[in-house]
Amino acid sequence: MDQVKIGKFIAACRKREALTQAQLAEKLGITDRAISKWETGVSQT
Repeated sequence: MDQVKIGKFIAACRKREALTQAQLAEKLGITDRAISKWETGVSQT
């Protein structure tokens, strides 16, 4: 899977809903750092 492409998709969806990374993280029960890693393609999972 292309992590950068997936990250851009996550970021676009989040921005479309007018959510910050922290707000999305709270809704998902994870940290905002995890969201950041996903959006930049740094995450290995």
